[in-house]
Amino acid sequence: MKVKIVPRSKVRVSRKSKSKYDKVKDAMGQLKNGGEALRVKFSDKKELNSIRNIAYAYNKEHNTRIRSSSNPNENIIFFYME
Repeated sequence: MKVKIVPRSKVRVSRKSKSKYDKVKDAMGQLKNGGEALRVKFSDKKELNSIRNIAYAYNKEHNTRIRSSSNPNENIIFFYME
């Protein structure tokens, strides 16, 4: 077996990365201070954690402060900016 290191630019990617949370990420970009909130419905606690992780990563990447509040009885989480 031969192993060789090549530049990343030489590697072609044929498929685009898609996530089921892309709509959430796009909507977070439209949030404004004191504006409307984003409402996301989730199915279970695991999905809730994944959605929150998306918000934490978005905050870190864009240096923003998106907050969240959940209603576990109705399986809904709200994101907003203060």
